[in-house]
Amino acid sequence: MASTDEPTYGLSSSWQPERPRLRLFPLLVSLIATGVALMVAAWLLPGVDIKSFGGAVLVAVIIAALNAVIPPVLAALRLPLTLVVGFLLVLIADAVILLLTDRLTDGVLTVDNFGWALLASLVVAAVSVVLAVLLGSDDMSSIRIAHRIARRQGIIAKTDVPGIVFLEIDGLALPVLQRAMRDGNAPTMARWRRDETHRLVEWETDLSSQTGASQAGILLGSNEDISAFRWVEKETARLMTCSAPPDCAEIERRNATGIGLLTDGGASRGNLLSGEAQDVILTVSRMDEEKKSNPGYRGFFANGDNATRTLVLFAWEVFLEWTAALRAMRRDVHPRGHRGGIYPLMRGALCVFVRDLIVSGVLTDVMRGRPAVYATFSSYDEVAHHSGLERADTLEALRKLDAHFAHIELACRYAPRPYQIVVLSDHGQTQGATFKQRNGYGLDELVERSLSQGQVQGIAGGDEQNSMVGHALTEATGKQAKKPKNDVSDRDVVVLGSGNLGLIYLMEERRRLTMEEIEARHPQLLPALREHPHVGWLLVRSSEHGAVALGARGIHYLADRRVEGEDPLAAFSPTAPEHLLRTDGFEHVADIMVGSFYDSDLDEGCAFEELISFHGGIGGFQTRPFILHPTALEVPPHPIVGAAAVHGILSGWRRQLQGGAAAPAREGTPAVDTVAQPVSQTT
Repeated sequence: MASTDEPTYGLSSSWQPERPRLRLFPLLVSLIATGVALMVAAWLLPGVDIKSFGGAVLVAVIIAALNAVIPPVLAALRLPLTLVVGFLLVLIADAVILLLTDRLTDGVLTVDNFGWALLASLVVAAVSVVLAVLLGSDDMSSIRIAHRIARRQGIIAKTDVPGIVFLEIDGLALPVLQRAMRDGNAPTMARWRRDETHRLVEWETDLSSQTGASQAGILLGSNEDISAFRWVEKETARLMTCSAPPDCAEIERRNATGIGLLTDGGASRGNLLSGEAQDVILTVSRMDEEKKSNPGYRGFFANGDNATRTLVLFAWEVFLEWTAALRAMRRDVHPRGHRGGIYPLMRGALCVFVRDLIVSGVLTDVMRGRPAVYATFSSYDEVAHHSGLERADTLEALRKLDAHFAHIELACRYAPRPYQIVVLSDHGQTQGATFKQRNGYGLDELVERSLSQGQVQGIAGGDEQNSMVGHALTEATGKQAKKPKNDVSDRDVVVLGSGNLGLIYLMEERRRLTMEEIEARHPQLLPALREHPHVGWLLVRSSEHGAVALGARGIHYLADRRVEGEDPLAAFSPTAPEHLLRTDGFEHVADIMVGSFYDSDLDEGCAFEELISFHGGIGGFQTRPFILHPTALEVPPHPIVGAAAVHGILSGWRRQLQGGAAAPAREGTPAVDTVAQPVSQTT
């Protein structure tokens, strides 16, 4: 029976999905592999004993039968603290299943106590992961589980009307994807392109090339007044952050007008903003609403292997990070980012736990027949920030995502409606040693020494996904996040870093200061910034000339399209003046916007925070994301510039497939006049 809180579409359909049948050979391979894993556990652990390999296979059969019953029952419970309690219960269930098997087999398996049973379940999971790599995994197992969960929760639509799944790879630039497809690091997407089922097109970000601004444009249709990852609203002295739940909720409130990409039954998975979706998992803008447990994790916990498998893969990811960091140090690789502290744990959580939760949610959505799903995968972006754009461990994160996309593609064959899959990115990244690595001091220190008076508070923006693990816990447990310390009313000057975009707020007035006022009050500030070798441009507002871009040896009067001396924007894209002019019109733009230098020969710039691969401003690959779309969905010949333009295209595809399900794009969306054409697979 369909759940009462879901829209139900037409249930008549000539679309005939395949049934996810249990296949005998993969089942036998899985049982034998589990038997081998049990023998290894018995050999390693003194508190576990198995008489023979035949006995181990028999135990594997009993464990499989119990796993088909106990974890799904636990997953169906309406538990408080869903994520924490659910995870612990499934771990306990794995150990209890071994103890029950001990009782049922009359000595074939002997487990001394609960502790040995829990250790044995982890060892079995670890060995099974290795064997799955060697023998190949049964991709159908999770699909069958998602199919069962979907039937219990209720099919939303059984129809010929196609659904659409948007899979966002956070931070992946078009040129990096093209090389990955060529070199075998993205075989699924390369196959789609080679078979001509999909086409690849480039789009250009707005000035704020980061997920908050891009997702506001893509999912809501507008990213007005989002000048960076963080910004200050001077009239209230409030610091806004694109990863803080209250601030994301406010961004959505300001920009949502009923035309969200995911209106009319869509689902949001792992995004900063919801796109006005009805159903959400790990969606930052809606986390403050989640005061009860989130049932969206049931599909994940219904698979009894997921808890132990996740712990094993988490530990392996942490180990990979440690070895990669040591290898980079030994080889003296530069630029080299900060990789200590809790970062290895964050990487493990984002590259395994959060990723697998989102995949599980998408599989269930597809099996239920949701009309539209938008899911963001941040593992590539997270690893690239600290390792580099195309280092081995970064490309491995991309390869794993590509494998999950193949799994989602396979699941679509068993869905109650046909699906189209679109893969896109929200921005790219540009690489280079940081401003502080190059100079020994940060942008905040440069500003402070150039002021006539006052002290500076420097705040590095950080990448958007660093807080996603904490958000997962907050949403799943229903707890409210602690209120951020975002009151900057007692600060003289606030300096923010968002990749290679810096923001300087002079808090002596609760309004934006003009260039002339800055020159009068702090005569050394603008010259010190303009003349710095690692600063490319400054955006300020002149009371006489309007928006002005300042460089070391020239001025670009943006409103007049007039340049005196050397153009400070010459090293950037031809659309850079229009992007700066648009940002200058935002209500909460900084007194001084600072862009780093960009060297086109070396293809590098520098971040004002400690990330060696960065995004947030302009210059290099960070402004060159992509859309990989089915050939049946046409891309208009006019420019694709700005995230709001992408919203118009994606919403148009929903209307094309579903007859007006998505609301039309708002009129007057900003655009910049350049041409974006479909691109070939080669670089």
